[in-house]
Amino acid sequence: MAKITKRFVESISPTPKETLKYWDSELKGFGVVVLPSGRRTYCIQYRNQFRVLKRFKLGVHGQITTEEARDLAKKRLGQVAHGEDPAEKRKDQKNLATIKDLAQDYIERHGSRKRPRSLNEDKILLNNIILPYLGDKKVEHVSRRDIESVHLRFEKTPYQANRFLSLLSKMFSLAHAWGWRADNPVKGIERFSEEKRDSWLNEKELNRLWEALDRYSTHEMAFAFKLLILTGARKGEVFQATWDNFDLEKGVWTKPSHITKQKKREHLPLSEKALTALNDLKKLGKTSSPYLFPGKAEGKPLQDIRGFWKTVLKEAQLENVRIHDLRHTHASHLVSSGLSLSIVGKLLGHTQASTTQRYAHLADEPLRQAAELFGSKVGKLMVKEG
Repeated sequence: MAKITKRFVESISPTPKETLKYWDSELKGFGVVVLPSGRRTYCIQYRNQFRVLKRFKLGVHGQITTEEARDLAKKRLGQVAHGEDPAEKRKDQKNLATIKDLAQDYIERHGSRKRPRSLNEDKILLNNIILPYLGDKKVEHVSRRDIESVHLRFEKTPYQANRFLSLLSKMFSLAHAWGWRADNPVKGIERFSEEKRDSWLNEKELNRLWEALDRYSTHEMAFAFKLLILTGARKGEVFQATWDNFDLEKGVWTKPSHITKQKKREHLPLSEKALTALNDLKKLGKTSSPYLFPGKAEGKPLQDIRGFWKTVLKEAQLENVRIHDLRHTHASHLVSSGLSLSIVGKLLGHTQASTTQRYAHLADEPLRQAAELFGSKVGKLMVKEG
């Protein structure tokens, strides 16, 4: 037994078939283990509260110094004196759930409540960002700084970066509910500003698009886009719609909760133009599928529509128009025609007034026309007096 110093540790010659152990003469329980390979590992040896003999690794010589190992030994042996068991605590730490475990439970336990498209978007974020950067970290040990570092990496794609935060926040909320950690480290992290793209078609552009769709009077997809324009519905709502959702006599579309974004049943009154489109679509009678727009796979709705959309846009001489812009077009024309934001919000299925507020600037148009009308009248009176 001798005092364990750097010189002493480096002077030990390993033996080919035997593991050597040396214990410090000053600090009881502190030692170094030398393997036949020459690897020297600092450790402590102690008995826990049940008098079970245990050994706890402190670190490898060369990765930590002898002085650092001695300080760690004092700390760990002090914990033992207070009834703790460092080896058992390390074992518990190894068994802590990782972000990878949390992601798997999120998909299995929470994924069934989400729309297929939303769940697929979550999986993309998990596979592309969350798991590569945080997957191996323990749920309990992930810090706010860890999350901010990943968020900053995607500063140039703010929408994606902010969706990452939203998904991770939901995952940590579940982790908190399951008792995996005491807080949600995402809370309080500032999101990047996002520029909303709310482009919509003016009357001339809308007319060109409608004329292009009319040229495909026997094509089901043309009716799908007409319904998107006439109802302002989301793409998923239209393509997942079934005939039993519609009462063509009363002119009402009852959207079941599983296809709406808010997971609530919605009743949407239909215009005569929309009813005409539905009746014309029904007359085609090309399939017995329950879906308005059946896909190639039996029992599935239509999926691939991008090719047809590009064709129609080209014929209508339109560029950079997204399918979702048809929803903005529907809402924008209603607001600019004088309908209140409250009514438009109800037609669109918005649950929060702030969502419809993006169209508020268009509500000024009828007021401007009214002001201009009076201004013109005053102008005419002044001419007469002159």
